Amino acid sequence: MKKNVLCFLFFTLFIIGNLQAQVIKGTLKNEATQEPAYAVSIHVKNSTEGTYSDDRGRFQLTIKEKLPVTLIVSSIGFETKEVSVQSFSASIDITITPAPVLGKEVVVSASRSVQNKLSSPVTIEQISSKEVANSPQLNYMDMIQGLKGVDVTVSSIGFTSITTRGFNTSGNTNFTQITDGMDNQAPGLNFPLGSAISLTQLDVDNIEVLSGASSALYGSRGLNGTMVATGKDPFKYQGLSVLITQGVNHVKNSSSNDPVGPSPYYDWTIRYAKKINEKLAFKINSQYTQAKDWVATDSTNKSGPGTRYSLDGDLV
Repeated sequence: MKKNVLCFLFFTLFIIGNLQAQVIKGTLKNEATQEPAYAVSIHVKNSTEGTYSDDRGRFQLTIKEKLPVTLIVSSIGFETKEVSVQSFSASIDITITPAPVLGKEVVVSASRSVQNKLSSPVTIEQISSKEVANSPQLNYMDMIQGLKGVDVTVSSIGFTSITTRGFNTSGNTNFTQITDGMDNQAPGLNFPLGSAISLTQLDVDNIEVLSGASSALYGSRGLNGTMVATGKDPFKYQGLSVLITQGVNHVKNSSSNDPVGPSPYYDWTIRYAKKINEKLAFKINSQYTQAKDWVATDSTNKSGPGTRYSLDGDLV
């Protein structure tokens, strides 16, 4: 008898829980291109419940309100749209219309004041995630060299560093690199490590490069400039993304003195993000790169024949 009562109570709680929380599923598309619209905000009108569409335009929203409800679909660059939902059983398909938005860009700096971008005392160049996705470069670090006043030093395939104001060195001690609010200065080396410690290609949301002196915003180490990289928010950009880049390095010809023959280049990147609830989310990024960069084969004695050194290293 007690078991029957307990089973009845659990069943009743399960039914009540399902009645209190229902799930709305659907997909979003760009009306002009018919491509999935990702990172679009969907929330219930006159309520705090909401979510974002993933990289395939899909969304899943759990609500406690009774039907019918009105969903408000909004995103920068698109017209805001209201959609009425009458049933939980069927998936809804929503198309949103692109619309030009004329606004003023602002910079929130470390000086704790809000300024217009055009009136800011420093020059700010910006790269968005869309520009990174459409670039033919191997990685976004190679894109930055096209910005005004920016130099890129490629010490090896796995180490690309950013410099500005003509200080074109791989170890620019007066350049600040900030990734998701953290300073990427290498302990002991006293300079940022560029691509060695940075965001993966799939996790870049936007990049801002201050090619002039930025000490007023980021401290004395920003004398030669600052790069601020922001990763994608796991609440906003959910799902699994995979990027595979492959090519051939050292394409040798008859007139080349390169001792290394043609060798493959691999760059595989995976990103996975998931929202657990309204206050907790996580993301995992993994990148594997393999290539044959260069080989030192010159064993010539540059000091000349017959040169000898003592045990303490002095020239005899």
